[in-house]
Order: sequence, then structure tokens, then C-alpha cells
Amino acid sequence: MKLIPIRLDEPDHQDYIVQSVCVGTKSLYKHVGFRPPWIGYLCLLEDTIVGTCAFKSAPREGRVEIAYFTFPQNEGRGYATQMAAELVKIAKAEDSDVLVFAQTEPQKNASNALLEKIGFKFAGEVMHPDDGRVWEWHFED
Repeated sequence: MKLIPIRLDEPDHQDYIVQSVCVGTKSLYKHVGFRPPWIGYLCLLEDTIVGTCAFKSAPREGRVEIAYFTFPQNEGRGYATQMAAELVKIAKAEDSDVLVFAQTEPQKNASNALLEKIGFKFAGEVMHPDDGRVWEWHFED
């Protein structure tokens, strides 16, 4: 598995889902800035893009949030776990003191399990301005 940065000048992709991800990610850059390595990535396995992951912005107040998404036809194969783990590695290599966190729906699900599997601990319930009540998870090394 390899993470490919989504650049500002990302070329068009044939696949509709991949193209939509790139357009959405470049739109996010307009709001939060483009500061590698705190960007979005496509997850490449051999010659197939199986999902996407990202930092939602550069760190703020010593914290950085990660997100990950496996394309539906590739779910259940551990790719999201690998993507999340790679984002943690990137974050810690860039700033060993940064708190890496993720937010999930407020119920037990596959996302909770993968976060726990790679070292995240449940930190509590928080109110997200857009998503409402969510669970927050902190990476503890």
C-alpha cells in the first residue's frame, strides 16, 4: 500500500469516485490551506486506488484530526486500518508531540475497532458543529 498526495494540480481521473474525492479535497484546501504533509492522500494498492485518507487540516493547538475512507468495493480488507496507521506515522514523524485524533459516529462500529487496533483510546463524546454528537478518539503511543 502506498499513499499518493492529492496535489492542488491533481489531474483528472477516469474513475468517478476518485475524481470526486480529488475535487472535494482540493475544495477543502481552499478553506484550510495546502501544507504538506497535512493534506489528503489516495491509497494505492498495486495499480488500484482503494480509498482515501487525510488530515482535516494542519495541526491546531497541538492537535490534528485524521479521516479515512475505503471505497465500497474494497471494504473489509483492512485498508482503512492501514491508511489510519500511515497517517499517524506521518504526523508523528513531522511532529512527535502532536495529538492525533479521530471522530466517529457515537456507537460501536468498524471505525472504532480499527482505531483501537492501532492504538487509539476513547476520549469521550463531543459536539461537532456539523455532525452533532460524535465520539472522539486519541492516539496514545
